[in-house]
Amino acid sequence: MKLTSYTNYALRSLQLAALKSPALVRVDDVAQIHGLSRPHIMKIVHELGKAGYLETVRGRGGGFRLARPADEIVVGDVVRITEGPLDVVECFNPSKNTCPLMGICILSKKIQEATAAFMAVLDELTIAHISANRGQLLERIAPLEIPRTETVSK
Repeated sequence: MKLTSYTNYALRSLQLAALKSPALVRVDDVAQIHGLSRPHIMKIVHELGKAGYLETVRGRGGGFRLARPADEIVVGDVVRITEGPLDVVECFNPSKNTCPLMGICILSKKIQEATAAFMAVLDELTIAHISANRGQLLERIAPLEIPRTETVSK
């Protein structure tokens, strides 16, 4: 199984939001930490916001945070939203299938079983699970983050 980089960074964005909770995470931080373009992360954050996983705050000092507790966000659900149907092989999608062996092929059935097992593991995993080693994760990303500049009012 191989997931797209889009899904990987959607999960990383959720993970970072869990690590920084309840503070807001800046899109620029995600882009900097993972070496990605700002527009790419903005698209991911927008989609996760529409799906109800992130709350977004616009404007200066804005960013995003988890819209619900990390232990309620199931990794498998996020994968389904970002990947769409996991048509690992052509015959998984009857409208696009050209294989004459559909319905009798043992290989196809076993690949379907493998895909179901893959998703079953991801369905047992939450954003809280992938953020549980918070200290180690924050230590690893600290040198990659953009320093926040705080202004002091006089």
